[in-house]
Amino acid sequence: MKTDLTITKEDRDTGGRYVTTLDGHEAELTFSKNGSTAVIADHTGVPEAIGGQGVGTALVEAMVKDARENGFKIVPLCPFVAALFERNPDWADQKA
Repeated sequence: MKTDLTITKEDRDTGGRYVTTLDGHEAELTFSKNGSTAVIADHTGVPEAIGGQGVGTALVEAMVKDARENGFKIVPLCPFVAALFERNPDWADQKA
């Protein structure tokens, strides 16, 4: 699991993404806004070159932390995000 990643949030009017770079490869978790109280986790993209190192999980964890800190819920539309929500029942409070 990568714990030393710097993850930034790019926020736009209708959506945005959580993004990080590892070994020159960019990974992202994109989202769409569903009103002011929820976001839809659309897609997690991790290049094959950095796959299997926990980068995708770190992106989802950053979204969950952000949701808790800023009072919004997550709609886990992306299959990867949905699978992580299933494996982490302590995240249920953040699921829309």
